[in-house]
Amino acid sequence: MTAGASKESVHDEEGGRGAGSAGPHIVLAGGGTAGHVNPLLSVAAAIMDRRPEAKVTVIGTPAGLERDLVPQAGFELDTIDKVPFPRRLDAAAVRFPARWRREVVRTRAILADRKADVVVGFGGYASAPAYRAAHAMGLPLAVHEQNARAGMANRLGARWADYVGTAYDSTGLKVGPSCLIERVGLPLRPAIADLATKMESDPARARREAARRLGLDPDRPVILVTGGSLGALNLNRAMARAAASVLPLAQVVHLTGKGKDGEVVEDVAGQVGRDQINDLDPGHAGQGDYHVVPYLERIDLAFACADLVICRAGAGSVSELTALGLPAIYVPLPIGNGEQRYNALPVVNAGGGLLVEDARMTADWVRSSLPPLMADKGKLESMRRAAWGYGIRDAAQVMAGRVLDLAGRDGGPAR
Repeated sequence: MTAGASKESVHDEEGGRGAGSAGPHIVLAGGGTAGHVNPLLSVAAAIMDRRPEAKVTVIGTPAGLERDLVPQAGFELDTIDKVPFPRRLDAAAVRFPARWRREVVRTRAILADRKADVVVGFGGYASAPAYRAAHAMGLPLAVHEQNARAGMANRLGARWADYVGTAYDSTGLKVGPSCLIERVGLPLRPAIADLATKMESDPARARREAARRLGLDPDRPVILVTGGSLGALNLNRAMARAAASVLPLAQVVHLTGKGKDGEVVEDVAGQVGRDQINDLDPGHAGQGDYHVVPYLERIDLAFACADLVICRAGAGSVSELTALGLPAIYVPLPIGNGEQRYNALPVVNAGGGLLVEDARMTADWVRSSLPPLMADKGKLESMRRAAWGYGIRDAAQVMAGRVLDLAGRDGGPAR
């Protein structure tokens, strides 16, 4: 076991992708949520596709999704404890300096043991100690920022970075004079990247195949409603309570969030009757056009069918929808520092979507605004083209190339 690494670390040099090779060793750091882990894994896969002899390992925390997702993807994981930056003066703030130093020391030990050539951070708790350790060791450093407003860890890492890739043009990151910063987009999950390719080459076929698998009519419009895995109360109530106005326009796929489907079913039933409510079982096709499920593992299938998406404005959602060229009504989460609104604004300004504040997303808004939008096929097509034009589909490949450039072993300059 590496000095300073936790029990979850894996150090068998015979195992893992790229093990025992003469290629560069690249350490990716980040995690906590799917929004951090998925881009990290997409870049990891792109690096291995480009340089199969490379070695890629990951630094994360034992509590984040990376603990399961990274090994499942075939990469070795080293873990450190998460140390949140203090936001107010309390007991945690007093303990922070000692805890911070301890995790930086542990991270330096991991990087030394792994013989890292480059460190790449994606934000999240594991990234900040990795940035500090890489800087102290003089290792080339790359950062990926997926939000329109950068988080604290990436604001720290950008100060020392050789390269910063962003999903948005304006993130507020301050970089050094020798750092290259560019908008590369969000590295897409494989299912979304594959769908983007299908939609570019034959969108009608992609729609028909996905509709068949979901039990939808490919010849009727589809509205997809999703508030994410936890759902969104205003979106759920607004759409369900306006079901009588919506169903004449389109089929609805409503992903309610875990444990929130019961209220939606009752509201829809009160509007149009239970016979209009269906799940997404292909065997039930035609038995109802308002499809209610808490969650859909293969959301790419719903994206392939959707003529319009109504959703929150998380960075991952905005990037994926624009990469697929999907018109959307973005309803930003009304908490935090307003980052979701900033995520959606560039797309809205480009004509690829509409922005509705959470307080305005009501059944009355749906009844008055959705019918004219769905009836205006020219408007929807214009939004689709604008979203596609704003979206980026090759972020993982670009990031992989920049990272390998930093290693000086992919035909690019060594830093």
